[in-house]
Amino acid sequence: MAKIIMALDQGTTSSRTILYNERGEAIAMAGEEFPCQFPHSGWVEQEADDIWRTQKKTMEKALKKANLTLGDVEAIGITNQRETVIAWNAETGKPVGKAIVWQCRRTADYCDQLKAEGFDKTIREKTGLVTDAYFSGSKIRWILRNNTEARELANQGKLKIGTVDSWLIWKLTDGKVHATDVSNASRTMLFNIYELKWEPEILEKLAIPEDALPEVKPSSGLFGKTDKGIFGHEVPIAGVAGDQQAALFGQAGYEKGMTKITYGTGCFMVMNTGAEPIPSPSGLLTTIAWQVGDQVTYAIEGSVFIAGALMQWMRDDLNLFPDVDMTQDMATAIESTEGLYIVPAFVGLGAPYWDPYARGIIVGITRATTKNHMVRAGLQSMAFQANDLLTAMVKDSGIKIKIVKVDGGASANDYLCQFQADILGVDVSRPRNVETTAMGAAYLAGLAVGVWQDTDQIKSFWKEDRRFRLNQSQEKVDKCLQGWQRAVERAKGWARE
Repeated sequence: MAKIIMALDQGTTSSRTILYNERGEAIAMAGEEFPCQFPHSGWVEQEADDIWRTQKKTMEKALKKANLTLGDVEAIGITNQRETVIAWNAETGKPVGKAIVWQCRRTADYCDQLKAEGFDKTIREKTGLVTDAYFSGSKIRWILRNNTEARELANQGKLKIGTVDSWLIWKLTDGKVHATDVSNASRTMLFNIYELKWEPEILEKLAIPEDALPEVKPSSGLFGKTDKGIFGHEVPIAGVAGDQQAALFGQAGYEKGMTKITYGTGCFMVMNTGAEPIPSPSGLLTTIAWQVGDQVTYAIEGSVFIAGALMQWMRDDLNLFPDVDMTQDMATAIESTEGLYIVPAFVGLGAPYWDPYARGIIVGITRATTKNHMVRAGLQSMAFQANDLLTAMVKDSGIKIKIVKVDGGASANDYLCQFQADILGVDVSRPRNVETTAMGAAYLAGLAVGVWQDTDQIKSFWKEDRRFRLNQSQEKVDKCLQGWQRAVERAKGWARE
């Protein structure tokens, strides 16, 4: 009987389940989309019940497709949209208010206040993060200050708060386990990444009770078991990692200096820095990649908030195309953008700018501008933002990068990958299987239960699909980058009163 690992891939716009065999091959997949809500400018919310409902439904659908039951699964791995915060009643398991999504900017003013007080230095020193509304800590504080039910439950010791992985673990175990892993904890702005514990000084400053927070565990290991009463079987939950760290793990990025870009709702570049955390003067994030056994692996990360979400906006709200698969042909139907630039700062700019008041702009429009120009400029904006990250990463780490691995939905677009290679000036390598986020969660779980012996075995599963190499003159690349920087300057600070 084949050994099956189930990966739960809970993303910003959809929940998915993928079943893998012991050769790292996907044998069944199911997905369900669910909506975000935008009640005010810069606010982004979701229904926590939608997250769980769609995730559970995809588990059932994937098993049905493979003609299996949960009892046939060796272990479950979880990867998730990070920084998104959910609060719930520990007694009833019901959510308290909405899930506040990682993109939400409602706490930008409070983060400004922390900076004005100089507390951002403490946060940077302890957590490796910049002080920004992106991270979970200020969102948790907002819930406790603005939701009466949450505050009362917290006072009674009956409130649980966590990132999406914690919510899924709670639901899978029917409330028996409240846990997270070090990679997700390292994104909360509350976790000391050097001492591997919730940081008392920050918890006190933000008035967050530690007993509401999850227990922090290694990324590969036993978190708990699925509740037999709900699922009919007790299956170990044995691997957990935030989506970007999981993608690096799935890309076999186990050696120092290995770097990947994931094009998802946002765009994320992560470099493995080994056992040593490297500080980033350029405003990138020092974070935990994963922990296997006692060994903690650190990373530098740059986060772009809007990447694939831009193409989704073009499809759903501007009706520029019915299917994102058309964007490659649209982009290559013209020879250039004719000076058109799009800065997709819908919810501010992330690294290395960290401007929550930036907003999206389109510049260089003429009467000759068509939807093809818009699409081409939109795809280029992903590559430009990734280049901003790589430039800062090389500067801060001192590590010269020769190749960048790419994954995520948009990496299937040859035009984007080629333009990315041209702008970065390094080779861009796309794997045969671009579903590396779910694969990373599966690998972490499989390592914990002995389906795979070590990372060397896993590394043998990785296969390259195509490599893209520099194909433009430096003069043309420099001109493109100069135009991009001019556009970014015009987007900065737009929403500041």
